[in-house]
Amino acid sequence: MDLSFGPEYSAFRDTVRAFVTAHKDKQPTPGSAVKSSELLDWQTLLIEQGYHSRTIPTEYGGYGAEPDIIESRIIAEEFAREQMNTGLAGQGISMLTPMLLEMGTEQQKQKFIKPSIRGEIAWCQGYSEPGAGSDLASLTTKAELDGDEWVINGQKIWTSSAHIADWIFCLVRTEPEAPKHQGISFLLFEMNTPGIEIRPLVDMTGNANFNEVFFTDVRVPKHQIVGQRGQGWKVANAILGHERGSLAPPDAANSRLNGVIKLMQQETINGQCVIDNPIFRDRLMKLQGRVMAMQYNDMRLLSSRINKTQDAKLAGMVVKLIGTELRHEIEGLAIDVMGEIGLSYGDNPYLKGSGSWQYQYMYYLGLIIGGGTSQIQKNIISERGLDMPKEPKIQAKQGA
Repeated sequence: MDLSFGPEYSAFRDTVRAFVTAHKDKQPTPGSAVKSSELLDWQTLLIEQGYHSRTIPTEYGGYGAEPDIIESRIIAEEFAREQMNTGLAGQGISMLTPMLLEMGTEQQKQKFIKPSIRGEIAWCQGYSEPGAGSDLASLTTKAELDGDEWVINGQKIWTSSAHIADWIFCLVRTEPEAPKHQGISFLLFEMNTPGIEIRPLVDMTGNANFNEVFFTDVRVPKHQIVGQRGQGWKVANAILGHERGSLAPPDAANSRLNGVIKLMQQETINGQCVIDNPIFRDRLMKLQGRVMAMQYNDMRLLSSRINKTQDAKLAGMVVKLIGTELRHEIEGLAIDVMGEIGLSYGDNPYLKGSGSWQYQYMYYLGLIIGGGTSQIQKNIISERGLDMPKEPKIQAKQGA
């Protein structure tokens, strides 16, 4: 039985492999500043060669290729094999852009997609609030129409990258009398608009990845709305679907797993390579199996975008839950492989990999909570994916 993709795809793999070989030493240095020339030049190169934004139409700045599941898989495999920088991601690219392609006006597509995928506009997401996290539809940040402008007042929290973002896509309540899911609108506006205050929040990685954002009489042009007024929940759900799929992609997990394998080939325990230790090798093999399962699940999702009759609803629901927990375990294995050096952090002179293993270990522990906790994801999977009964709600006691 021939399980190869065939000669056409073998030639395509050779092309991708040649690009990786020729350019792997020209990648941006890890931790390159946002909008640095080396990062933006690399992003432009990837798009022009079709290794990023591959199926986004050329009129919006993408490569313009037809969707091809096998080509996408080959690109991912070859980049992961060399732990190649796959280009920019982030909320504007992974979440906003696919939503605009589906639901945005032509003017919005022309204005935002090209500069977003090329890293010229950085975005943040204004969703969660102090009283509206898991129950997002309870948000209270309001926008009132005053002539040709929305006037926004309220607060958002856990706003990733707000301190470096140029624009925000934000959920606001525009119909206070409507049922909570029907009174929300989806606005786009610049982060340097007067009345916006940003307060960084330091997370367990030691960096300020999150922020509180306060809005006081922030004025936004009326036309900077996606979808219809009061129907932002539909837009929000489209975004959330893309968010859950982007938080822990299997290709990135495969790249990190390849990094663990290299560590296991280098590190020793009592003079023996860690990769030859049966306990560590068993852990590695289990993680390899889970990464492969996620990659094939990703192929199912890709094929469903082409074959619209294919039901991949459940396949999409499991990605965030399984992917974030898997990444946390991969990073944890690397830390264990390094032994006591794996506990080093910050400016420790014995730090390996610029501290990325320790950073990602803490980061993905946070992502198990962020973007919808694992407990919330399990409820979504059981209720919406498996049609199980809803979680029973505890009735409040009278007079309590």
